[in-house]
Amino acid sequence: MESYTTVPSHHEVEREPTEFEKNQKRYQDLIATFPHTKGWKANAPMIEYGGYWFAQPHLEGCLYGQEFFQARSIDFLICSSIKTGTTWLKALTFAIVTRSRFEDSSNPLLKRNPHELVPYIESEFAFFPQVDVIKDKGNTLFSTHIPHGLLPKSVAKSGCKMVYIWRDPKDTFISMWTFFQKQRLDFGPLTTLEESFDMFCQGVSMYGPYLDHVLGYWKAYQENPDHVLFLKYETMRADPLPYVKRLAQFMGYEFTEEEEKKGVVEKVVNMSSFETLKNLQVNEGEKIREDIPRVHFPNSAFFRKGKVGDWQNYLTQDMAARIDALMHEKFKGSGLLEHDK
Repeated sequence: MESYTTVPSHHEVEREPTEFEKNQKRYQDLIATFPHTKGWKANAPMIEYGGYWFAQPHLEGCLYGQEFFQARSIDFLICSSIKTGTTWLKALTFAIVTRSRFEDSSNPLLKRNPHELVPYIESEFAFFPQVDVIKDKGNTLFSTHIPHGLLPKSVAKSGCKMVYIWRDPKDTFISMWTFFQKQRLDFGPLTTLEESFDMFCQGVSMYGPYLDHVLGYWKAYQENPDHVLFLKYETMRADPLPYVKRLAQFMGYEFTEEEEKKGVVEKVVNMSSFETLKNLQVNEGEKIREDIPRVHFPNSAFFRKGKVGDWQNYLTQDMAARIDALMHEKFKGSGLLEHDK
């Protein structure tokens, strides 16, 4: 749903093309041969690749990532579909990893949006290699919305760990639909809630089908629980502390007894909380991140409500029943719905 142009404007100094720019035409020619269908916005078609639907730039970034992203064993991947708790999880992982590096008041989380601190393989890594966090070899945190089966091969080869977060599809859908209303670029009008909902149920959504996306990572977790941590947004929201401790331990940054006594876990949870982040100056109003030349959403767009069950204000009972039936059918026999109960 975003469109990155990579031709330098007259304000930019002539420079060598990036690795991505050298390959972009090849990706575009390949993508032109893939199935296209109408997207949620009039001028942003969806493109199918590997059984999933992508927006053009994200697919270009995904193909580039598959070819050039070299995961290391020390790296840690935050994986999710869109609008399932990604921003919160980025904040938590960053706060866990950096807790001994910064005083509480000087943590970059309080000055920058979490998306600046944990880059996406399919966007910053591809389109904006000049940003600090990509150039910083010391950075070990990366994120992606790429479905498990389409991840760069280097991820499996490196043995790096990953965490996946999923969320009730009803709230996920509403969060997606309201998010796209805040887009700063004009891709034409957003389809009606009913039309978008129908597309979502049919699997046509960003990185969708959503339920397949979840199931792919769930199977990866079952096959390799030492390398994949699987979390549910609603369960974490209800009681974050034990999950944050588990996350830190899984990442290799376990909280010490002394830290627990001093309330460090609570500090990490509070600093990364939806309420704290939403009210920071950097995430208010129309403020945008300044480290990349093209920004498609204001920082505030990533902090709407964060509530569980907000779908009830938008969906009819019939719509809810339809999506629940699809979920139970898709996850039947997988053990996923019993997880974390």
